[in-house]
Amino acid sequence: MEIVKRVGLLDWDNITEDINQKGYAVTAGVLTGEECDKLTVRYNNETLYRKTINMEQFGYGLGEYKYFQYPLPAIVQELRESVYPKLAPIANSWMRVLNIDTSFPESLEQLLEHCHIHHQNRPTPLILQYGEGGYNALHQDLYGDVYFPMQLVLFLNEPEKDYQGGEFVLIEQRPRAQSKAIVLKPRRGDMLVFTTNFRPVKGSKAYYRVNMKHGVSEIISGKRHTLGIIFHDAT
Repeated sequence: MEIVKRVGLLDWDNITEDINQKGYAVTAGVLTGEECDKLTVRYNNETLYRKTINMEQFGYGLGEYKYFQYPLPAIVQELRESVYPKLAPIANSWMRVLNIDTSFPESLEQLLEHCHIHHQNRPTPLILQYGEGGYNALHQDLYGDVYFPMQLVLFLNEPEKDYQGGEFVLIEQRPRAQSKAIVLKPRRGDMLVFTTNFRPVKGSKAYYRVNMKHGVSEIISGKRHTLGIIFHDAT
């Protein structure tokens, strides 16, 4: 339960402001070094996973990721359950200002019940591994008709020490304007909250949607692991 306490003590006012203004927020030191090591060491424990994806095979990039199976490891479950209620009010405010007829429940359990009614039963938290030359093409993690508009990445290796390159990239696609690139390099143990597919931006008369995609730039050397937490389940 240490993770739950840690999440509760984060500066959620500041995180909320960043998400609303930029579509993402980085928070330092959410995981300890020991927790990062535990996740990376267990990468090869196949009993934890339901599916392994070779990214090159599907044209997604160059690297590999594995979807956890239920029951999720305690650290993954606790992050998923404790962060979701902090983000649900933000998600609902986005739906309101964009006049989207969608409302998200207060708890993760209720969201997953809604997913399961729509035949989205497969867990989506995953761990990703990239080696030299690896990268992740720009994409969005939707997985079905029911999706939550924010997700998490937790960084398990130290940039410049464990790997070179491998920046986290967000592309903001503004209507009738050229796209904007956002390049981030969080440190080991940091948590990034970011939009799954769009965010609201206030125009001169009303709010409008700005679409966003994410990916990872090429790894120059070393090895990079991240934990991805998507809140909705998959078909």
